[in-house]
Amino acid sequence: MNECYYDKRMDFFYNKTNTDTVDEWTGPKLIVVLCFGTFFCLFIFISNSLVIAAVVKNKRFHFPFYYLLANLAAADFFAGIAYVFLMFNTGPVSKTLTVNRWFLRQGLLDTSLTASLVNLLVIAVERHMSIMRMKIHSNLTKKRVTFLIISIWAIAIFMGAVPTLGWNCLCDITACSSLAPIYSRSYLVFWSVLNLVVFFIMVVVYIRIYMYVQRKTNVLSSHTSGSISRRRTPVKLMKTVMTLLGAFVVCWTPGLVVLLLDGLNCTYCGIQNVKRWFLLLALLNSVMNPIIYSYKDDEMWGTMKRMICCSSEDKSQDRRSSRIPSTVLCRSTDTSGHYTEDGIIQGTICGKGDLDDKGNS
Repeated sequence: MNECYYDKRMDFFYNKTNTDTVDEWTGPKLIVVLCFGTFFCLFIFISNSLVIAAVVKNKRFHFPFYYLLANLAAADFFAGIAYVFLMFNTGPVSKTLTVNRWFLRQGLLDTSLTASLVNLLVIAVERHMSIMRMKIHSNLTKKRVTFLIISIWAIAIFMGAVPTLGWNCLCDITACSSLAPIYSRSYLVFWSVLNLVVFFIMVVVYIRIYMYVQRKTNVLSSHTSGSISRRRTPVKLMKTVMTLLGAFVVCWTPGLVVLLLDGLNCTYCGIQNVKRWFLLLALLNSVMNPIIYSYKDDEMWGTMKRMICCSSEDKSQDRRSSRIPSTVLCRSTDTSGHYTEDGIIQGTICGKGDLDDKGNS
């Protein structure tokens, strides 16, 4: 019967797996990584909080697609928490960690990845349901969306806890991997292949949906006289999702490939030299997503800008109240040209050009 090493610290496993590059997380390299990591994490917390707040605030976003988009932002926010925990438990500190604390460190990262991946898969289903009917939004009820969101996080937490539940090498030290010294190599192969296959499936599904939308839009545009921007709205939403998926695949694929090579016990691949940079690339994905939301969705950017603007204006509201009308109409950035349902904002100016010069008399 194999001996188990539940009571050992991580230095024992690092030495057993010949992982001798842990000490390289010191000096200038560690400072650079920590500086970039700290800046990115702060941006992740602030920007994704704005995305979630925008979905809650703007009634135009009270649809399944945007609820799932907000949940994707929540997954990115959670990823920021995981990276903060990682920064305080990496480098020379890694060798002093207990087995349970190391499992927690990696489990948080795995959970954040799974939450984002499953969320994108659910968005694909939601887009398929709506696009095939040429609707902007699906008919999913709030209860079903809530159930889907709860299911996403349940799956993510379970997948993050799988190694802790037993699929590890604590009782078979010869099966330990190099990058994750207490993860079994067979688990790394399973984990990386599963995610890469899901990547491929989603890319194929989204390309198929996008081609269908383009074809249908071209056919309908020659037979209908409705608003052009209205007809193009499903295409714009699909472009947003395609960009999100593309960024996700680009940022996570290199790291998953490295894990796969480690699981296959590739001793000549130099994976130890690139692991920290691929980890930063994965972190960059959570930074990019809020930028994609705001760049690809004018309404989202307009709502976020109004919240920032109104927050800053509230601080000096008392001093300027005599010069600002009590009601100002904020025009929506929605391409359909209508006013937002929450476009009446009391006592503030929400962007240039929102205030009619005639109202300043």
